[in-house]
Amino acid sequence: MSLSDKLPQTSDRYEMMQRFRSREAWHVMKILSEFVESAEELQGITPAVSIFGSARTARDQRYYKLTEEIARLLSDAGFSVISGGGPGIMEAANKGAFYGRSPSVALNIVLPHEQTPNPYQDLSLKFNHFFSRKVMFVKYAIAYVVMPGGFGTLDEMFEALTLVQTGKSRKIPIILCGSEFWQGLIDWIRAQLVTGGMINAEDLELVQLIDEPQAIVDTIFKYYETRGFEALPEENEQLLNL
Repeated sequence: MSLSDKLPQTSDRYEMMQRFRSREAWHVMKILSEFVESAEELQGITPAVSIFGSARTARDQRYYKLTEEIARLLSDAGFSVISGGGPGIMEAANKGAFYGRSPSVALNIVLPHEQTPNPYQDLSLKFNHFFSRKVMFVKYAIAYVVMPGGFGTLDEMFEALTLVQTGKSRKIPIILCGSEFWQGLIDWIRAQLVTGGMINAEDLELVQLIDEPQAIVDTIFKYYETRGFEALPEENEQLLNL
């Protein structure tokens, strides 16, 4: 049997392609609906702070308790807290905010191995696509707090840094909490990326290492004290084109 005998006939290939294109068009509409529905839900939560970190952090670990404290302080200070809605650091962030004054917001993701939503969510949204979810983390946050985490946490952190560095998003405080965890990465970025001319030295100023919960809250307030939390007109244009 030749290779051509194994391939679908021309009419069959055409029908297969048409079915695929129909499914693809429907898939695009589903993606658009995620953006529209989440944007409508999240418009009223500002000012908000996004908190990222490992889903594998146990409840009795130090970073879980530290995240819960940070989220509670932010919530009581008037900030909605946004997390990914799952366990670990995400749960700690939602829990701290849930028992505070301001909303606890969760952007849950549907995974092949189902991520169980944590029970501390005042506003719960569900996403099927990581990229639309990441847009919402950036679009509605006036600051990022990044706790120790794995690939997903690093992805979200570098996504934010890239958007700010390239001017595709407004500049916001990006705070790394856990010096002993992050310092090695900062040293590597300085030694390899800055020294190698792959980023500018001032790009490192886009991130701050802060370990004290109250200092994190104070840093966010200080950044906005002379301009307020509302996006400036030019920043709104950036966010529209995110």
